[in-house]
Amino acid sequence: MRRARDLAAVGAVLASLLTGCAGDGPDLGGKVRLRFQSLAWQKESVDANKALVKEWNATHPDVQVEYVQGSWDSVHDQLLTSFEGGEAPDIIHDASDDLADFAYGGYLADLRGLLPERLKSDIPQHSWETATFGDGVYGVPFLQEPRVLIADAKALRASGARIPTPEKPWSWAEFRQITEKLSGRGKYGVAWPLKDPVSATLNLGLSAGGQLFHRDGDGKVTIRFAEGDAVVPGTIHDQVNTDESASRTTLGSGGSDTLPGLFGGKYAMVPLGFSYRQQIVQQAPEGFEWQVLPAPAGRDGLTQGVSPQTLSVAQDSPHKEEAVAFLDFFLQPRNMVKLAQGDWMLPTGTQALKDPALHTAENGWATGTALARHLRPAPAQSVRGYPEWKDKVATPALQEFYSGAIGRGELEKRLVEDGNRVLARYQR
Repeated sequence: MRRARDLAAVGAVLASLLTGCAGDGPDLGGKVRLRFQSLAWQKESVDANKALVKEWNATHPDVQVEYVQGSWDSVHDQLLTSFEGGEAPDIIHDASDDLADFAYGGYLADLRGLLPERLKSDIPQHSWETATFGDGVYGVPFLQEPRVLIADAKALRASGARIPTPEKPWSWAEFRQITEKLSGRGKYGVAWPLKDPVSATLNLGLSAGGQLFHRDGDGKVTIRFAEGDAVVPGTIHDQVNTDESASRTTLGSGGSDTLPGLFGGKYAMVPLGFSYRQQIVQQAPEGFEWQVLPAPAGRDGLTQGVSPQTLSVAQDSPHKEEAVAFLDFFLQPRNMVKLAQGDWMLPTGTQALKDPALHTAENGWATGTALARHLRPAPAQSVRGYPEWKDKVATPALQEFYSGAIGRGELEKRLVEDGNRVLARYQR
C-alpha cells in the first residue's frame, strides 16, 4: 500500500508540473498551497469558513489556502480513497469518532509537537482526549454538540410540570413521569428519533454511570453491561412499551422527521442535538413556542458523551507547520465563536465559550452553553472494531429492544457476548 501511495504521489506531482497547476507543494512562484477540505454544509457555516479562509489568504500571501467542499455523507470512504491514492487534502475536517482507523493507519499527523501552546491550553483536556489515539493527538476538536430536549413550551406550562434547568435538571425517573403526564388524547409526551440508536443511548448513558466499554491494564477493551448501562435504554423501552408515553413510529426516524409532529402538537418533547435549533427557527409555524431543556441527569449529573468535529493534518502533507499555523488562526477565540454560531453548536475553546453571544436566552444558547462543562468523550470512539459492533450487533439489538421484540436479558447477551467476539478480532 505504501508503494502504491508513493507512486500515486509521484504521478500527481508530475501531472501538476505538466499542466502548470499548483499541487499541495510550492507553485512556480514559491508560494505554499494548502488544500482545506471542509464539511460545513449550512449556509451560515459555509460562509463563515470561506470568510476565514479569505482573511487568511489576504494576510498570508506566501501560504495560500484553497477551500474544498466535502460532504458528511461520504467523508469516510472519500478520505480513505484519497489517503490510499496519495491525494488527501492537507487540512481535514471530520468528527472525532471517525478518526481512529485513520490515526492507527498512519494517515494523520501526530500534532503534539506542532500545536502552539495557546491552542493546547485553550481547549480542555477532556476534549483533547476525543482526538487522542494511543500516544498521539490526531485532530483538534473545535465544535461540539450536546443533546437537549426541545419542548413545546405551551404544552409544558399547561401540564404544571416543573421546568428543568441546568442547575436543577430532571432525573431519568422524573423525566419518565413527566412524559407520562404529558401523554393522552392522541398526544405523546416524547418522540425518540432513534434511526441511529447507538450514539444516543451510549452518550446519554454516561449521565447514569454507563460505560459499557472497559479498558484493562494492558489496553484490551471488553464490554460489560452494568446497572448504569441499563438506565437510558430501560427508560426508552418503558416509555414506548409500558407507559405508551413515547411514540413507537418515530423509533426508526431521524431528528428532522419528528419536527412536523412537534410543531403539530403530536409530541410534547423531542430529544435532539443542539444544532437542530436552526431548523426549528426556520421551519416552526408562526406562534409556535418552544424552549431548550437540558437532557435528564443521572448518578453522574448532566454528563454526556460527544464526538466533536475536528481538524486534522494529513501525514503526507509536506507543509505540516504551515497547516497548523492556519489552524491556529482559524481557531482563534473570535473565529471559534463565528464557526459555532454558523453551525448552531458550541466551541470547545474556553475563551470562546465565554463570549456573551453564546449566553443569551434567545434560541436556548445559554442552556446549551451551560452544558459544555459536562461533555466528555463518547464512550467508544477510540475502540477498534466499534463501527462493526455498532452496525452488526448494537443497532439491531437496540432497535428490537426499543420496539419490545426482545427483553433486557437478550439485549445484554447480544451487546456483551456478540460484541466481545467482534472486538476480540481487532485486539489479537
